[in-house]
Amino acid sequence: MAEADCAAVARVRVAGWRSAYRGLLPVAYLAALDVEEDAAARREHLARAGGRVVHLVAERDGDVVGWAAFGPDRRPDAGPADAELYALYALPAVVGTGVGRALMEEVTARASARGYRSLSLWVLEDNALGRRFYAKAGFTPDGTREPWEVGGTTLMELRCTRPLAPAPA
Repeated sequence: MAEADCAAVARVRVAGWRSAYRGLLPVAYLAALDVEEDAAARREHLARAGGRVVHLVAERDGDVVGWAAFGPDRRPDAGPADAELYALYALPAVVGTGVGRALMEEVTARASARGYRSLSLWVLEDNALGRRFYAKAGFTPDGTREPWEVGGTTLMELRCTRPLAPAPA
């Protein structure tokens, strides 16, 4: 992902939130998500992250249709070999077409190449589609649940993990 991709990534992220979290988050909150504000936030995150966070985009016919970001696990007790998938979203029109799977494969390959041996993520407990996707990608809940407050609603998140294969020598 380059700075020039931030507006397209913001469109993916906002559309992804509106689709994935419909029925889970308040309608007014989802409707108020602003692509321009999100694009500014993506630019700031990209500039601040340096090389610690890897941002990837998936394109079809030159258009950004998916985005993922990963880096060091944010848990205070995480070790240097623990990575975290911070985000993975695809435009609703391409969900189920392999875009998410391709992004996940690239995330795991790049995380392994950086020396990470495990990958974790947080998924909403009630996000059945997301949980199925991550389960197919080899993630299993590790028993950790935390409340997540967004838009005046508190939801439960589950932490899921999967081992990563060592990078080929």
